[in-house]
Amino acid sequence: MAAKKKTKRKDASAPPPVRRAANDVRVTRAGDDAWELLHPRCAVERADDLEEVDSMLELGETDVAREELRWLLSGCPNLIAAHQRLGEIALEEGDLKLARGHFGQAYRAGLKALRDAGMPSPLPQSRAANESFFAAGKGLAHCLLQLDKQQMAREVVGVLLRCDPSDPLALRQQIAAK
Repeated sequence: MAAKKKTKRKDASAPPPVRRAANDVRVTRAGDDAWELLHPRCAVERADDLEEVDSMLELGETDVAREELRWLLSGCPNLIAAHQRLGEIALEEGDLKLARGHFGQAYRAGLKALRDAGMPSPLPQSRAANESFFAAGKGLAHCLLQLDKQQMAREVVGVLLRCDPSDPLALRQQIAAK
């Protein structure tokens, strides 16, 4: 048997490359000095299903929508938009802790992508790929404020404002109001 040859990294001081799962969210340059979230293939493939969920919610079919969202997440756990919508449902039903959990999952998926990319900015909220991340962050901050966790809420808002300093969701007002 031949011995396996060890391969050395070219620069021993550089950190090893970040390994990403196929369903991780990433960040990509949008071509105009802005950045946007790049959702995993499983999320892109479920876009039509999310439109159906939105229609269900408009018709008041919350229970069916909730089950559909859970099913979507079973095959795509980093589907930010599904967690964000589940957070909205939980918030409407008065379940602050569940809402915080879903908003937090969505926010963390986007934050991980941003951190892995070195926190590039701007990441405009107005881009379709970024909207659910920002909505989840706003929802998370709201829940944290309601749960008397002001410092954590300020940290979430701080990240979102670094991403999009124009503050299109009036996050500064949300924090100042509490």
